[in-house]
Order: sequence, then structure tokens, then C-alpha cells
Amino acid sequence: MKVIGLFLVFYCLTSATQAQNKRTEPVDSRKFWLDHLDRVARPVIFNLANDKLKEKMPVTLSTHIDNKEQRTKVAYLEAFGRTLSGIAPFLNLEGGSKEEVALRKQYREWTLKAIANAVNPSAKDYMVWNGGQPLVDASFFALGMIRCPWLWQHLDKNVQDQVVTALLTTRSTVPVYSNWILFSGVIEAFFCKYNIEYDQVRVEYGVREFAQHWYTGDGMFSDGMQFSLDYYNSYVIQPYLAAILETVNKKNGRYNWYTPKFDQISKRYAEILERLINADGSFPVIGRSITYRGGAFHHLADMAYRKQLPVSLPAAQVRGALSAVIHKTFESPATLTKDGWLTIGLYGNQPELGDFYITTGSLYLCMDILLPLGLPDTDEFWSAPSLPWTAVKVWNGQDTPADHALDLK
Repeated sequence: MKVIGLFLVFYCLTSATQAQNKRTEPVDSRKFWLDHLDRVARPVIFNLANDKLKEKMPVTLSTHIDNKEQRTKVAYLEAFGRTLSGIAPFLNLEGGSKEEVALRKQYREWTLKAIANAVNPSAKDYMVWNGGQPLVDASFFALGMIRCPWLWQHLDKNVQDQVVTALLTTRSTVPVYSNWILFSGVIEAFFCKYNIEYDQVRVEYGVREFAQHWYTGDGMFSDGMQFSLDYYNSYVIQPYLAAILETVNKKNGRYNWYTPKFDQISKRYAEILERLINADGSFPVIGRSITYRGGAFHHLADMAYRKQLPVSLPAAQVRGALSAVIHKTFESPATLTKDGWLTIGLYGNQPELGDFYITTGSLYLCMDILLPLGLPDTDEFWSAPSLPWTAVKVWNGQDTPADHALDLK
């Protein structure tokens, strides 16, 4: 069944891709990415900093929503946690052009205030931290804090205490037996990183299940007991495992036994993701959560940010591919409301694409494609000359190496 599914993916890729529709890379890719960050993140971070997110953010719900009242309440944490996880590396960076430094300074100020409001029970924008969906988005918040030590270091002590209290609240929720076990794991990794007592069992459980039971082969894990042909290896599984392994290994080396194997797996999956990006920046519309748009390439962006790309993927090639995805998924004027909030869809406003758990807040996982903004402008990811990605090369008739599965020994 897996073989058939993968064949269909590549069939869709090759049949839909046309060389004449290829997306040329922006002249100044970094400015394009920074402008995109500001355009999408500003409504969330600015309003939360001013304690007005709940007042200003419209909460659109999937037409298939399962729990309207609860989903509406959690949508604000969804928007904030997911936005923070994507912009965190940029906030943690230093230097750059005068304009970039000014933009970062502004977002740092806003984000510190936003965090304070999100965890302050007296604030109008105090978030819901207890329950099933809050566990998910508290983990994105924790992931953002892991990725940006600057934020943690510059929070007032009382706000730090409130952050810890909020994240401890999630321990009362038992995660679903799926990628959700990594949500608990990454929250504990946050505690580990900042020298707060953490629950090693919650971390161990997540790592062991994926490492010893849920690897299916060729760079991909099943999401629980059954394999699904979707982007969850990228949305959550591999970026979360990478953050957990790196954080805990730096503290005590507990998972050094698995790191070499995971490195092979994650590099192979990065190759697969890059090959799924068509010449025009589109990609196969498969699996749940497709309205996360460019979040489908969270893992590829994370590999570039952590400088772990395989030798088969030069950084500039990945930059071009991800730039094309950003452009394509925001090409439709219906992608944002007149006030700048995301709409449910992949290419514009397509509410039928929204799964039963999708709200306006959910959509901000698209920000995780922006992780390489945590690399300085002198890094090869930004400074190297443009290179065509695989689909562009192949559909322009350029000879290129064939793809091969990963055979782990």
C-alpha cells in the first residue's frame, strides 16, 4: 500500500509540473522572506503584544468543525504558538542590514509583551493551556522558546514563572497515541533546556516509540500504528524529534545512540520533500492538514536552518525551492483577508480543504517554512548563487541523478 501511495505522489508531481510554469527566484530572497514574515506575523504578534488578539483576530472555523466552542477558545494559542515557532530563529539572530535589525528589534519587543499577555491570568489575551488542542499548541510555543533562548533570557522573572506554570498545566492531558506524544516530549525538552526539572519518561516515551516501533522505511515514520501518506513527518514528527534529541543530548547525551540513525532518516526525508516541490512551487495536495500551506516543508526548512542538509541538496537549491513554495501558496489574493489574517485553504480561500480541527489559528503553521531566517545573510543559504531545484532541472531537460530509497542497515 505504501509503494502504491508513493507512486501516486510522484505521478502527480511529474504529470502536473510544466517547465514553462517554473518560478524564478526573487532577486533578493532574504528581503522577500522578511517581508513575508512581517506580512503574516504582524497581525498576530502586534495585537497580542497590545492585549487585543482576542478582540481583533477573526476566528473562522472549518465547515467540518467538531467542537465549535472549544476550538474557538484555543484558536488564539494556535495562532501565537505556531507563529512563534516559525519566527523564533529570526528573533534569536543578531546582525544584518539596518532594516533587518530594526525589524527584529520591533518583533522582539512585541513578542516579549505577547508572551507576558499569553501567560498572565489577568490579561484579556490569557490563553487556554489545559486540554487536548492546547497541548498541541503549547508545544509549538515551547518549540519556539527552545529555538530562541534570547526570549527566555529577556523575560521578567515573574513572566518566566508564569510560562512554566502554563506549560506544567499541559501535563494533565494524556496525548493521543500518535505524533501527539512528541507534543508532551518537546514541552519537557523546553524544561530540560532551561534547567527546570523535567519528566524524562515523557521524553523517553516519544523517542522510543518512533525510534523502535514506528519507522516504516525510506526516511519516513508512521504516525502511530498506521502509516498515512501525508506531510506529518514534516509538520511535526521529524522537526520535533530533532529538537528533542538535540536539546537532551546537549544536556546529558541520553540519545546519542539514536542520533546517527536519525541523521540518515532526516536527510533522506529532506530529499523527498525537495523533490515534491514542483517547478512552479506547487506540491501534491495529499493528506490531512493541507491548509498549513508551506508548513508542509517545516522539516526541509529546519534541516536548512540547522545546517543538516544532505550533500545532494545544496543550500541555494533549497532556498529556491522554499521561496517558490512561499510565493505559490500566497499568490492568490484570497489567501489573506483585507485585514491581513489567513484564510482556510491552500491556494486562496478554500474552506472545504479544512479538516474538522482547523481554525484560523491552525493555519499559522505555515510560518515554520521561515526557519532559515535564523541564519545570517552571510551564510551560504542566502549568499550562494541561485540554483534550480530538482523539478526545475528535470522539466527543463537537464540531466540529474536518479532518486534512490534509503536502505538502513
